[in-house]
Parts: sequence; C-alpha cells; structure tokens
Amino acid sequence: MLRSLKELEKCTIGATDGDIGQVKDLYFDDRAWVVRYLIVDTGSWLSGRKVLISPIAIEKPDWPAHRLAAMTTRDQVKNSPDIDTDKPVSRQHEVQYLGYYGYPTYWGGAGLWGAGMYPFATVPGQAELPLGVAARQRAIAGADAERERHRDDDPHLRSCEAVVGYHIHATDGEVGHVEGFLVDDETWAIRYIVVNTSNWWIGHKVLIAPQWIGGIQWSDESVTVDLSRDAVKAAPTYDPPTDLDRQRETSLYTHYGRPPYWTADSKREHDI
Repeated sequence: MLRSLKELEKCTIGATDGDIGQVKDLYFDDRAWVVRYLIVDTGSWLSGRKVLISPIAIEKPDWPAHRLAAMTTRDQVKNSPDIDTDKPVSRQHEVQYLGYYGYPTYWGGAGLWGAGMYPFATVPGQAELPLGVAARQRAIAGADAERERHRDDDPHLRSCEAVVGYHIHATDGEVGHVEGFLVDDETWAIRYIVVNTSNWWIGHKVLIAPQWIGGIQWSDESVTVDLSRDAVKAAPTYDPPTDLDRQRETSLYTHYGRPPYWTADSKREHDI
C-alpha cells in the first residue's frame, strides 16, 4: 500500500525496549527513488538528537496507530554513530552506520535493496531461507568488504522535506510544485510525487512517477519531467482522501502511455 510523506511523519518509531522518537523526514536515493533512511527526532530522550533508522530495521508497522516497530534497542540507537541530518549524508557516514548495525549494503545489486526487492531481505538470516552460522558469517564479511569498496561513492541521498515546494517543469513550461510523496510501505520505493498545480491549474493535484522525471536541479530547486503541460492537465486528478487503488493507478499509466512500475518490479524480481 502507498503511504504519504505526511502520514509517515506522524509515525512513532518503537525499539524492542521502548520508543525512539518520531519520524521527521526521509532520505531518499534520487537514482533508485527508494527511501533509504527515516530521520527520527528523539525528543527529550536524547536531548533532541536526530538519528537515522533504516527500513531494514522496520519489522511490524501498525499504520492505524502510526507506529513502526524497529528491530533495535534503545541502547543501540543511543550509541549509534552521530550523523548531522542537516547536512548531506556521505557514503562514509553510511558505511559507518551500516557497519555499526551489521547491515549489508543496499548498493551494487540488481534489486531495490541490493540482491533483493525488500529491505528486510538484505539482513543475513532474514531471507526466505534462513542462513546457517557459517553462511551468515560469510554474508557479513562480504558486506564489510562491499562497504569498504564503496566508501567514497556519492550516495545520492536527498531529503524529502527539502524537495517539497520545488517547481515542476514540463517539456513546455511549469505545471506546479512538489507537495509530497507516496511511498510503497513494503519496498519503501517512492512511487509518485504529488504535484500541486494551483499556480497554473487551480484546485488540482496530479501524480507523477519517478520514471517520468528527467532530473532534479538542486541549484534552482526544480524538477523536470518528460511530459507536456497538456498531458499533465488531462491526467487523472489525485484526491488524497480517496484510496489510490490499482485501477486508478492503471488509468494513470494508460493516460501517459507508459508501462506501470509493477511490471518492471516483476521483471526485476524475476531477474534476481
């Protein structure tokens, strides 16, 4: 199911022995368009320190209660590497963070999460077939080596909140601004950006899939899309109180004449 950025920011993150804090933002990978980290404000517990929680750790979402259970302890979070969430997260920071928790890397594989499509599948022993002790040790050793090889890479991590408000430029002019994101609550892939067209077409919101985005221009705070203004204007409108079911998604992709993401996901999972 798809969850909005606003809905995710209502969520409390719970460790195995108590609450950690509340989600304040998300870091997404602007190449794969997947949420890599939740930025969590720990409040008075850690004097307002913000920490990163990977979707790899999320075990049991309770969406009606706006609560996400994480497979970690409060002490683990308290002693985790300090990362300034007001600055870009470097690959070195990621290497340190993933190494601390013992998580494999998400980069370098054919799936959204390394060798898999789902974040929990990247954790040794959490895949469909449990790993033995020797196999788990080999997996962890391989993950350590992979992290070290890529410690100087550009991670392409961006803040969702920072992109909210960016202008959307179609092939022939501006069509609105980014109002939010819709995230798949299983894979943590960003499936759509929500575009508010009020400064051009009053009272309407539309969805644009990352596959149709040409690029993000950080210097002038804009997003270019490979769509015309007329195509966007004629697209099915997005009504947030209405559930976005597969039928409505299919109508959107049919309108633009583009293949749906679930087709690509099925092929990618088959290739893996």
